[in-house]
Amino acid sequence: MIERRENARDKVIYGGVAEIGERGAKRDCVVRNISEKGASLEFSNVVHLPKTAAELENGLGLTIARKGRSFLAKIVWWRDNFVGIAFREDDPRLPVSDLEERLRKSEKKKRQLQRRIKELIGEG
Repeated sequence: MIERRENARDKVIYGGVAEIGERGAKRDCVVRNISEKGASLEFSNVVHLPKTAAELENGLGLTIARKGRSFLAKIVWWRDNFVGIAFREDDPRLPVSDLEERLRKSEKKKRQLQRRIKELIGEG
């Protein structure tokens, strides 16, 4: 088999979350290998990708919490529950950390819990 990749990929097993298409459907996945330019993902069951070229152009977002990184990527190939992606070079945000988003969500959850505690003790 002829190797078409520019960069060698490292074999890894990282948990990830893929956000697919414009609707932002999130699916858990396993990153099986990764390089500077792309990765191979495995989903627990067959993944249903967008049908049209325009929808595929939107690609997907990949977050690997263990690495503290998020990527925008285009789908290069898929077969059953395996998907090959190439990280988008036209996006200046790559690679970015998802720490800001996680912090925002944590702060929001903290405020919700504080309000709930006040309600329960009768201050709210």
